[in-house]
Amino acid sequence: MHKNDGVSFTSSPLKIPLSQTPAFQLTGTRHLAFQLIDSLRNRFNNVKHHSTQFNVSAQSELGVRSSTRRSPLLCFASVSLAAEKQSIGRSPLLYSAFLSLTQPDSTESTQDGHLATAGPFGEERVLVGEVLVRNKDGEELERKDLEMEALNALKACGANSALTAWEVQEDVDRIIDSGYFSSCMPVAVDSRDGIRLVFQVEPNQELRGLVCEGANVLPSKFLENAFRDGHGKVVNLKRLGQVISSINGWYMDRGIFGLVSGVDIFSGGIVRLKVAESEVNDISVRFLDRKTGEPTKGKTKPATILSQLTTKKGQVYSRLQGKRDVDAISAMSLMDVSILPQSAGDAGKVDLIMNVVERPSGRFSAGAGISSGITSDLLSGLFGSFAYSERNLFGKNQKLNVSLERGQIDSTFRINYTDPWIEGNDKQTSRTITVQNSRSSGTLVHGNQHDNSSLSIGRVTASVEFSRPLRPKWSGTAGLFFQRAGAHDEKKNPLIKDFYGSPLTASGKLYDDMLLAKVECVYPGSGNKGSSMFIINMEQGLPVIPDWLYFNRVNARVSKSVKLGPARLLLRLSGGHVVGNFPPHEAFAIGGTNSVRGYKEGAVGSGQSYVVGSSEVSLKMLGPVEGVIFADYGHDLWSGPNVPGNPAAARNKRGSGYGYGIGFRLNSPLGLLRLEYAFNDRFAKRLHFAFGNPK
Repeated sequence: MHKNDGVSFTSSPLKIPLSQTPAFQLTGTRHLAFQLIDSLRNRFNNVKHHSTQFNVSAQSELGVRSSTRRSPLLCFASVSLAAEKQSIGRSPLLYSAFLSLTQPDSTESTQDGHLATAGPFGEERVLVGEVLVRNKDGEELERKDLEMEALNALKACGANSALTAWEVQEDVDRIIDSGYFSSCMPVAVDSRDGIRLVFQVEPNQELRGLVCEGANVLPSKFLENAFRDGHGKVVNLKRLGQVISSINGWYMDRGIFGLVSGVDIFSGGIVRLKVAESEVNDISVRFLDRKTGEPTKGKTKPATILSQLTTKKGQVYSRLQGKRDVDAISAMSLMDVSILPQSAGDAGKVDLIMNVVERPSGRFSAGAGISSGITSDLLSGLFGSFAYSERNLFGKNQKLNVSLERGQIDSTFRINYTDPWIEGNDKQTSRTITVQNSRSSGTLVHGNQHDNSSLSIGRVTASVEFSRPLRPKWSGTAGLFFQRAGAHDEKKNPLIKDFYGSPLTASGKLYDDMLLAKVECVYPGSGNKGSSMFIINMEQGLPVIPDWLYFNRVNARVSKSVKLGPARLLLRLSGGHVVGNFPPHEAFAIGGTNSVRGYKEGAVGSGQSYVVGSSEVSLKMLGPVEGVIFADYGHDLWSGPNVPGNPAAARNKRGSGYGYGIGFRLNSPLGLLRLEYAFNDRFAKRLHFAFGNPK
């Protein structure tokens, strides 16, 4: 048995290069193999003595007579994953081949009876008597399962088959494509039964360890799960390609700029993954003109925009995180923004350019509304409003609002300044400073006077509040308020007592001064059907000066919305308690549009404590119109006499009551309009009209 030794075979540690796609590109190597085959043919034709020696060998070993036109017939071929310098150029997966070919006469046969025929593309065929799979030393494989994998991969090569170089090359590709072998060398050997084709393969190593470089955000648990099934088994390059695809998919699903850039398999079965994650090198802001789209000078400070970003320099860039940043900036309502990633000069890094188109930030507005605190006719509750707002003061996203509301009874003048994010604070803390002069109806607690005239409560307030997120969907507020409050008649004369002799101030003076510390916690819910809402606040009077009032008030509200088929059920519950030296107008008034419908404002009672429950079922009717059925109940918890002067008893308020009725809701450009018709437990009926959701 003789073996052709025309070509030497070399091997090296396996290095798997990756292209733009994570799959291994083995199919392109077939073209390289045939380039090498053609080059070897030309070399044989040009070197006469080499060709002559080769043909003698071919006649003696294969028993094939040569014709005048010498065209080689397959004798030997090899494939190696070792990268070598060849005249055809570099390739990470390079086939080397040595072909021994002759062209017999079309009617002649070999001396031992094996016929050589022509293939469909003019290639000549050789009759192979036996096909075997062996290791690179020509010995049987220790693992029979790997031998079966190689044999099962063969499609054209089989015992007693006439083969061309193309078909052998195809089966070499198939063995490599099975993923279990790092090299495959087909060797033609003469035997008594004819030509024996031996595929000498080198199996991959068993997976014994994993090293991952450059993965800063990829969870180690994900890698462990991906490679757990392959530990201790022969590395399958096809399976390894699937794992790499899953890693790249992990990055893609999360919008992270990252992928596997290289794979090495070292002796000892150690697999090394090289992961490239694009870090943020720099973030810049570019203002664009709204009309021309050309770069321009912006009003907003770049630091104000950058402070809204969760993406920072040195982080691995994520498109999803970038989208959240865009949403956060858009929520400022000052600009339209987009993020443009660009490759940085340093490899593996990215520069982020924020294209910003600013909107007008200052505006005037005017409107009208109806006060819910009016107990007489509907028209007396009408008021008009005028306001100026600047939403980007000093280019720092700070807000300034100056507003005036004026009605027949109620009036409010307010100056409000808000810094949504205090500079240098990493907790997104906001600051609000307010100065306000207001006048509101006092009939909620004290009702009308004997001559049917009304009294009003005037308040001058200055406050500062700080708010910040506490946890997802929760926020907290703490503040300090100074307030001076007193009662006036319709001619704006100050009052100390009402018609029934009940005091109108807690101090007995014309005005009550108080310094209040306030804390509030809010859970706004998602705003969707089925969501919940919870608000609790507390105010504590601080007697810094002996004449200042000292009291504590706690108030809480909770609501739950549940979808019932096409309808929606809304449940609301509110309650509160006040204790200490408080003025009567700070008591809890029960009854009215946002309390117990079917009653006038404050007509059920005014107490030191209270509880109000409400339920309503709403159903879509036509377009933006909803129909609603509701029922309310309120109680002062028998605390009316604890209010200074007991104004509820003097006005025959029962302290408890319920109401029910029907109504309509309309979603309009002005907001939610409510029209409700209610009956109470005293068989009285009342029409309620209001803006906004019930409180």
